[in-house]
Amino acid sequence: MKLFIANKNYSSWSLRPWVLMTTLGLPFEETLLPFPMHGEPSGFDKVSPSGKVPVLVDGDLTVWDTLAIAEYLAEQHPAVWPADKAARAWARSACAEMHAGFGQLRKICPMSCGVKVKLREPLSNGLLHDLQRLQALWTQGLQSFGGPFLAGDTFSAVDSFFCPVAFRVQSFGLLLSEPCMAYVNTLLKLPAMSEWYESALQETFRDPVSDAQVLAFGELLQDQRQASHLKL
Repeated sequence: MKLFIANKNYSSWSLRPWVLMTTLGLPFEETLLPFPMHGEPSGFDKVSPSGKVPVLVDGDLTVWDTLAIAEYLAEQHPAVWPADKAARAWARSACAEMHAGFGQLRKICPMSCGVKVKLREPLSNGLLHDLQRLQALWTQGLQSFGGPFLAGDTFSAVDSFFCPVAFRVQSFGLLLSEPCMAYVNTLLKLPAMSEWYESALQETFRDPVSDAQVLAFGELLQDQRQASHLKL
């Protein structure tokens, strides 16, 4: 299988199937297509019907969108979803909610793995609402299925969908409850997450639009990326 992704520092959507397949030990070939610069074509449309990544290519089959990729993988690899019926139903619901929701969290705290940002106070009601819902959802999963992952004692697709949130918490210093912070740390310590993070730090590519969005609601405290172009 071939997985087409965008830049690791920025692409939260690409992270989901990459960390899922890597953690579960599913073999694949990675191809990184950088975000376009200065209005140049991205090239995403050459591999993706939607013109977006990630895209999974398996022989003659092309699967796009993170939910579709997860379900396609699950047809061949049962470990993608929890074995327990109740946990599996909850995990699919949580994935769908993350896929379609948390708009203020995405807007105010876009993923940029290599930076530390202090958000301006007071935090918006929209962001506070998203963080409240996020903690309620995580707490429900952890308490219902015993942790340390959201749907039980093993990593599954639902955790992969929240891996970008773990990087957001780290980058923007978001304050969550103790159990939720413990879950964030569980995700950040995954070997696959460490590998993605180190690769993101080594990227020299910069997307000015994404960098501007990172600083739209806060102040840059630290940039650990190689050859940084971000300005205070």
